[in-house]
Amino acid sequence: MTQSPDASADAVVGKAKAKHAASFVVDPIARALLKAHISPDAVTIFGTLGAVVAALWCYPTGHLVAGTIIVSVFALSDMLDGSMARQSGRQSAWGAFLDSLLDRVTDAAIFAGLTIWFLGSGNEPILGYAALYCLAAGQVISYARARAEGLGLQASGGIAERTERLVVVMVATGFSGLGVPFIQAIGLWVLVIATTITVIQRMVMVRRQVVDGQ
Repeated sequence: MTQSPDASADAVVGKAKAKHAASFVVDPIARALLKAHISPDAVTIFGTLGAVVAALWCYPTGHLVAGTIIVSVFALSDMLDGSMARQSGRQSAWGAFLDSLLDRVTDAAIFAGLTIWFLGSGNEPILGYAALYCLAAGQVISYARARAEGLGLQASGGIAERTERLVVVMVATGFSGLGVPFIQAIGLWVLVIATTITVIQRMVMVRRQVVDGQ
């Protein structure tokens, strides 16, 4: 169930390269916002509010493409606030807590919006249940890490961390709105499997640390 060291290292390198490439776009915007005396926390809160409103209005009303575009734009605030905090020297435990907490709110809104759509006007209840499962499993994944760290252990990683989950659901939802058949179902069922595996992976990580420490 656990990732091999090579696969884990490759994933870390890949994410680092993607983050470095994104910084060329994000960092100048972050500098401009700081010059306008806008705080990183304000960007975090504004981005979350925008993403939540878009997800809970666009998705339940069937505006899948518009919702995906708007949510994706507001989700960029997750990179902006981090760049702003780094450039301004305002990195703090409070900022990290607020960012992590509001990330969970955004994730919940996305899957809640899809759940409402599929159980209602979308007329695909089975996908509604899949989206609801992904919502719950995503929160469990986050809780597993937080609880482990509270016990002095580590429970990070897995095949479906937050970035991977968001990419899959956003891509599947957007293309579904464009009329691509079956892609939403494929994306959600892939997430059902991947999130379940990730929960188990994190349980195994903690168990091994506890056993090795005895």
